[in-house]
Amino acid sequence: MSDIGGRGRTTTNRHPRNLGAVTGTGSQTIIASAVENFQHRGYHGTSIRDIARDAGITPASIYHHFPSKQHILQHIMEAVLQEVISLTNAAVIRAGNSPAEQLEALVRAWVLFHTTNRSEALIGASEIRSLDDMGHRIVVALRDQQEQMFRDIIDRGVAEGAFTTPFPREAARAIINMGYSIASWYRPGGDLTPEEMAHRYAVLALGTVGTTTPENARVAPAAASVARLNSPIANARCGKAEHT
Repeated sequence: MSDIGGRGRTTTNRHPRNLGAVTGTGSQTIIASAVENFQHRGYHGTSIRDIARDAGITPASIYHHFPSKQHILQHIMEAVLQEVISLTNAAVIRAGNSPAEQLEALVRAWVLFHTTNRSEALIGASEIRSLDDMGHRIVVALRDQQEQMFRDIIDRGVAEGAFTTPFPREAARAIINMGYSIASWYRPGGDLTPEEMAHRYAVLALGTVGTTTPENARVAPAAASVARLNSPIANARCGKAEHT
């Protein structure tokens, strides 16, 4: 399959703004390095020395910010989930009152997040098995919270007759997984911008639940805030963060 991505411009992989919110630029640099290493080497294939080397610091310096590699992974996954929950919830709040308008806004924000935070989304999908018991419980609870947002809207749409799907739970999971999967193949520089991808997936989602797309479908309000996301981690990759 050919890559599809941002047309006519370079789109960097933006990072959730609270990923580096532990202790400042030192932790931001560590997190940026960990994200790159976990994505390309996997959690178990990455050592503290790998993270330190690419962060330009000593291994000992990492322990001033994180007690262990496990804590770095937990921080990445929790921060990413908290960020996407916040963004999708804000999109729903700003949408209209109908289930169709709310689902459209939710899916647009969901897809925009996964097209602009691909590395973190891939880590979240593949490394949950690497979490310890406590980290696993926290991440699963956050995932359940996100899923419930989709289910509540779809259940209400079915109850009000706005959606015709006989399988609301399965529809919610299918829509969620459509968004997850984007991170594995979407690349910038192709035919579609993140906003165009979000529009198409909103159409697919509304079809999945058995309704039609609003004639004047527009980019959800969350789009601008996600597209402009400029976190300390993104700055770190541009050389703006200081090394510890």
